[in-house]
Amino acid sequence: MKTRTTRAVRSACAGLVGLTAVTACGTSGGAPPAGKPGTFEGRGPITYVAGKDTTGTVQAVLDRWNEAHPDEKVTFVQLPTDPDAQRQQMIQNAEIKSDAFTVLSLDAVWTTEFAAHRWVDRLPADRFPLDRMLDPIVGTATYRGGLYAVPATSDGGMLYYRTDLLRRAGIKRPPVTWAEMKADCAKVKMLPEARGMSCYAGQFQKYEGLTVNVAEAVHSAGGTVADARGRPHLDTPQARAGLDFLVDALRDGTAPKEAITYQEEDARRAFQDGKLVFERQWPYMYPLAAKKDGSSKVAGKFGVAPLPGLNGPGASSLGGHNLALTASAKNKATALDFMKFFTNEQNQRFSLKYAPAAPTYASLYRDPALVKTYPYLPTLKRSILHAVPRPRVFQYGDLTAAVQREAYAALTGEKSSAQALTDLQRALRQPVAE
Repeated sequence: MKTRTTRAVRSACAGLVGLTAVTACGTSGGAPPAGKPGTFEGRGPITYVAGKDTTGTVQAVLDRWNEAHPDEKVTFVQLPTDPDAQRQQMIQNAEIKSDAFTVLSLDAVWTTEFAAHRWVDRLPADRFPLDRMLDPIVGTATYRGGLYAVPATSDGGMLYYRTDLLRRAGIKRPPVTWAEMKADCAKVKMLPEARGMSCYAGQFQKYEGLTVNVAEAVHSAGGTVADARGRPHLDTPQARAGLDFLVDALRDGTAPKEAITYQEEDARRAFQDGKLVFERQWPYMYPLAAKKDGSSKVAGKFGVAPLPGLNGPGASSLGGHNLALTASAKNKATALDFMKFFTNEQNQRFSLKYAPAAPTYASLYRDPALVKTYPYLPTLKRSILHAVPRPRVFQYGDLTAAVQREAYAALTGEKSSAQALTDLQRALRQPVAE
């Protein structure tokens, strides 16, 4: 297990940007060295802290724990749906060393930041079945050779598309390139039933979702956010081609004007209401769009495919959430047992039925019964295995704020893509230069 986690963290360090690459992964510098797993003493009530549960499944899992552990109950602390607001509240709790938050549901990309600042404890890797989980997912939970979180869910972006409309337009397969997607959309929009529809949308509001979408566009155009030495490479033709795809989509009408305000739920509702031919979205949308209770106009009329790219299939950003233990928390023995319970295969199978976040266990992707019930699983697994993580740095808030600022300026026409990327390259290099 030590070899596995060490290999995973070396891979993570290779993807860091210049913002903090030297100090986060070097043998000396600003980031503190990784600590050893603690003793995890104390039993009693704890809290589980996560973004608002829009599926209703989290409390069901907590209820099962609470029924079996009446003296060690878990209280669900729900934070805002906006991931930036979640992160900020978790950091504030950590900085004042409060014990109000026990187990944190961290966006996978935050693990490095929280571990480097020692806001969360290093965990005993041998307590968790990491060898049964997909490698890219395990890598998101490690930092400098140690395990600092337990993968609870993963996530991969997929292209949702209207199977009925493509079929009526004579299109036999979903697009694999951006050009094909635009050409397919032009054919679809000639259909009477597609009048007034827009072609495509992602998540373009100025928040974490924009960082995800920009990173995906850059990687899907053959670019890279950072090289193997951690230096940013955003001022490149490939990166410009990626950002130009998003900018042009808003300018030429491929994406509706209101998409500049879209977060996940906004884009989901647009697709479910029949306003979009294609949408970039996470797997959680699949059962919601498939509901036949009248809430979705596209039930039975859509499918999923890998994200398209400039010259072929694109690359998703690697999403998901990891459970971490707050360093200042009480009752850590209970917390460790709860983390093992919450992330076990049985609970992931249960959650998959009601809230299809991507499982972390490889076996769930090849279970014939599950694949029959959830036909998106093979596409989702491919998305995860070919996904590219957002840069894992210990000052991630500074990085994502810079990406959001410059990308949003390009999307709104305040700057050209070239200028925005030049400014972003400079912003990410500056802390190293200092």
